[in-house]
Amino acid sequence: MSLQTRGARPSRRFSAPNGKARLPWSRRLRVITALGGALLAGGAAFAATNWAVGLSAGSSGEAQSATVSNLTITAVASPSATNLLYPGGNGDVVMTITNPNPYPVTITAVNLPTNTTYATGYTTSALTTTQTGCLATTPNDVLWNYSTATSGTSHTLTSALTVAASGTLTVTMTNDASMTAAVPAACEATYFSMQPLTGVTATGGAVTATANAATDSWTS
Repeated sequence: MSLQTRGARPSRRFSAPNGKARLPWSRRLRVITALGGALLAGGAAFAATNWAVGLSAGSSGEAQSATVSNLTITAVASPSATNLLYPGGNGDVVMTITNPNPYPVTITAVNLPTNTTYATGYTTSALTTTQTGCLATTPNDVLWNYSTATSGTSHTLTSALTVAASGTLTVTMTNDASMTAAVPAACEATYFSMQPLTGVTATGGAVTATANAATDSWTS
């Protein structure tokens, strides 16, 4: 009696027409399935990158406007006036205009006090010690040129002045101070603090600032 031993089952192979051995069916199926899955995954990723995304109605954001602060105009001695006052003549006025706003401000006109509101005379350009006999109440007859009997009259500047955001502009107003022929003799060689303007015509907005040490005037 012959004995048989049990060993591993031999692999089944199938011959291809060209004589080469084919892979077992189970392995071939696994390979095809893996390739198909890769193709499907790639197709899904490609589609996702081309989805159109819209915007919901009413989508918005919040903004806020700035507040408005008043300008400040101050008498200064530098640069010194070129045209000096004399009885019956006109002279320059030098001032600084300070803009505290975070945006440029453009001035197009000034408003003047009455022609009976006079400047105050001082002994030096520091404007700290008054000149005896040349006070506003003397009266000294030094006033803004073209002012009238009505307070607050508007006078258009020859050129608009734009003060930079949070900036200060120095301006010489040419011949915009006036001294009448009745001025007291005590007002010779005197410095004058002009009476305050009653207002300005100004607008805020993004425009180019006027170069410092500007020259301007009103002529009527």
